[in-house]
Order: sequence, then C-alpha cells, then structure tokens
Amino acid sequence: MPEKLLTAADVKTAPFDPRFPNTNQTRYCYQSYVDFHRCQKVRGEKYEACNYFKRVYQSLCPNEWIDKWDTQREEGTFAGRI
Repeated sequence: MPEKLLTAADVKTAPFDPRFPNTNQTRYCYQSYVDFHRCQKVRGEKYEACNYFKRVYQSLCPNEWIDKWDTQREEGTFAGRI
C-alpha cells in the first residue's frame, strides 16, 4: 500500500512572528527554546500551552544546537536566562 502523501495543509512549521521579520531565523529559534523552558519553569511541566514554543524551536533549530543547549542546561552553563 503506498504511503499517504502530505499536502501543504499537513505540514506544520513555526508561524510568522513579527519580532523576527528577516529570513535568518536563528534568533527566533533561540528565543523559542528559552521561552519554552521559561514557561515550564513558571507554569510547570504539565502546562500544555508551553508546547507551542517547543514545536517552534523543534521546527527551526538544528538538532545539534538543541542537544548542546540541553547539555549546557543540565551542567548549569547555559548562557540564557531561564
């Protein structure tokens, strides 16, 4: 049985954010990562609305960056203020 082809409506990515109008999305990636962890810290890990930021950073950020930042957070050396 052939696999279902994805349509444009099926593909999800980060929506436009007017704070980051340029094509370089590095800042948007980083800010979404920080916002996700900040949201979880303030609201708790079970707060569903925080997952918006997680979806955004997972779609924009390279996996290597996410792994590096996770390691830095665990070691207490992450540069961002969470």
